[in-house]
This record gives sequence, C-alpha cells and structure tokens, in this order.
Amino acid sequence: MKAPSKKRRYGGSSVKARYAYGTARVHAMKVKLFPKETYTKLLAMTLPELTRFIEESEYKAEVDELARKYSGIDLIEFATHLNLARTFIKLREMTMGEPHELIVEYLRRWDIREIKTILRGKRYGASDEEILRVLVPTGELSLDFLQNLVRKPSVEEVIAALKGTVYYDIIKDIDYSESFTELEDALDKFYYLRMVDSVSKIRGSSLYLRVIEMEIDVANLKTLFRLRNAGISGARVPEYIIPNGLYLTDQEIEKMANAPFEEFVALLSTYPYWSAISDIVTERMESLSKIELRLDKYLNEHVWKTSTYYPLTVLPMLGYMLSKDTEAGNIQAIARGKEAGLPEDIIKDHLLL
Repeated sequence: MKAPSKKRRYGGSSVKARYAYGTARVHAMKVKLFPKETYTKLLAMTLPELTRFIEESEYKAEVDELARKYSGIDLIEFATHLNLARTFIKLREMTMGEPHELIVEYLRRWDIREIKTILRGKRYGASDEEILRVLVPTGELSLDFLQNLVRKPSVEEVIAALKGTVYYDIIKDIDYSESFTELEDALDKFYYLRMVDSVSKIRGSSLYLRVIEMEIDVANLKTLFRLRNAGISGARVPEYIIPNGLYLTDQEIEKMANAPFEEFVALLSTYPYWSAISDIVTERMESLSKIELRLDKYLNEHVWKTSTYYPLTVLPMLGYMLSKDTEAGNIQAIARGKEAGLPEDIIKDHLLL
C-alpha cells in the first residue's frame, strides 16, 4: 500500500494568527482598489487624463519613477505592471508558514505567463522593449533571468536558455512551427498538475485546492468553446484538456466537445458556471472574449464570496491578488483602447467588471 503523503505544517497554535495577520493586511490593501464606478470615469477620459488620474492613485510611485523615460501607453503599462509585481512581492514577503507557501505556489503561474509572453513576442517580432513592459517578475524566475530571455534573438534560443529550469523538458521537443498552442497547453498542464500536487501537501489547503480545481474547470471551459469554434472534435479533444477539475471530468468535456449544439447546451446547463454565460452562448460565436470574461468574473466572485465565510484561510489573500491583477488589466485595456481610438462601449466589453 502506498504511504499517504505528509502535509507540511508549522507550529499549530499560531496558524490562525498567521492567517489573521495576512487577512488584516489584505483588507487594508483591498480598500485601495478602484471601485466599479471608477471605470465609468476612466472610460470617459482621454489618454493624458487617464495618465494623470493613475499618477494620483496607488500607482503614483511607479508613474513618477518611470515618467522620465516613458509616456502615454508605455508609461501606463510599465507602471501598472511594476506596481503589480511590487504588490505581489510585498504580499509574499509579509506572510510566513502555510499562507506564505500557498502564495508562492500561486505566484508560480507568473513564470508560465512570462515564458509564454516572451516566446510569443519573439515569434511575432516584438521589440525587447515591448516585451519587457508587460513582464511581472513575481514567480521563481528572477527579473535578471527574464531579461536574459528577452535578449535572446529567437524562439529557439529562448527555449535553449530555459535549460536548467523545470520548464525546459516540458517544451524542448514540441514542434511549434505552425502554432504555439501545443507548447502553451503543455506549460499550462504542467503548472496545474504541479499546483494540485504541491498544494495538496500543505496543511489547511483544502479550500484553496478547491479554488484551483475550479480554475481548471474554467480553463477547460474556455478551451471547450475554442475547440467547438475551431471545429476540433473526436480523438484530438483530450490533448487540450487539463485534468483534476472540480466538476468537469475529461470524459464529460470530450462529450460536450463532440455533441450537437442543443445537446451541448443541455449538458453545460447542469454545471454552476452556466449561470454566468447562459444569456450569451449561441451556436456560432465570432468572439469568445465575453464568455471568457464572464467565466473569470464568476471565479473571482466565488473566491471573494467564499473568503467572507472563511476569513482565516488564504482565500482573502487569493481574492485580493485576483482583484489586483484584474484592476491592472482593466487599466491597461482602457489605455490601449484609448490609444486605438475605440468607442467607450467597445472598450467596456473588454473589461472585467
């Protein structure tokens, strides 16, 4: 019989105190997030007005620090990403024990994001400066290491430079000549499999593990809609699915991918996620961005709602990190929309509110 895995633990009597401290700090940070009505004001601003508004907010230090070198959209993107990185590092460093370990595990996703961002940038000819401005170095990979990757002239050399990290063996043999999909899917699968395994070994992690499993469901649902839009079905479907979801099994996702639209909707409607997207799902959807935003919003709201019932857990901290990431993303989306001259309603459709 296989021996049960041992969960890491730290001085039991002080565990609640560690979570209480983290929750209190996060509560103070949460009140500084932009309320929903602020985005209505931001949407009505010009790009210079938006920059001035950001400079007078929690992003002031970063805007002031970078204003001599950047302006316009570059300044906003660099400043929001730098603030996001500093915020997450602060949260990581102010915790200890189980809360710290769980936050460290969460932040590993940024390594995956950064690798994918750098690889995409190299594939599509982005400049080093364009790639650097969207990096948020808060995971295991240091800023120096990421900057070294960015300086590599090609995708092949970026992958070669990953040798010595856990990511190299995952992608070194993948053929990406036609598409990055397989490569990115392999990185995502590795992240979630490692996440589930690592988190399950940490004492008091059951609620957090449930959130990760729900996040896997959401990722698989996004993939499911993409597969249906691309006409991919049959034996190829399992290649794209991440295992260990909360409600959706591999077999159920495969069944939905292969089902006619009416049956697909009937099957999907039996899951809690359906309430978030039921009014926008149609048989032929040119864009899936609204569905993906709705699913992300459902996950974020679930984390916050659950955290109110379990304040002495990592969930308030996780909820804050999701909200902070969302805020930075919304600011950047508004700035990019303004720069492109898009109407307010089009920009709003790309915000997670």
